[in-house]
Amino acid sequence: MEFFLNGDTVIFGKLLLALVLGLALGFERTIAGKTAGMRTYALVAMGSSLLVIVAQSVTASYIGSVNFDPMRLAAGIVMGVGFICGGLIVFSDNRLTGLTTAAGMWVATAIGIAVGYGLFSIAIFASILTLFTFTFLWKIEESVRKFSNENARD
Repeated sequence: MEFFLNGDTVIFGKLLLALVLGLALGFERTIAGKTAGMRTYALVAMGSSLLVIVAQSVTASYIGSVNFDPMRLAAGIVMGVGFICGGLIVFSDNRLTGLTTAAGMWVATAIGIAVGYGLFSIAIFASILTLFTFTFLWKIEESVRKFSNENARD
């Protein structure tokens, strides 16, 4: 039980807050009929938060080390995967697809970085939030889209 009762609880709160704030932005975009919706915004916000948290945690662990910048490698990983994610986003038939998949891959990158730096409980919690976003929020987002489309016709 000590696993979840240390300083990680604050980090879990940060990740959850980032997810909720991104969700709120995505909710508005969904109502506006935009392609990037609740899940995409939630994943991007939470993934960004996770990368900053990992950077802070890792940097604090290595303060005073000579010629060591642990975040250089992480930055390279993020840029490389961002390039791959760009390839997942496709525009065809006047429709943009692949945004949530790309955002999910980007979050998976942040989770992988967290695991690589030994931040296991943070990575597990971020994974749970991501799965929640992919599954439960998908159903909510579909309901909001249906509601928005019905009201747009009136």
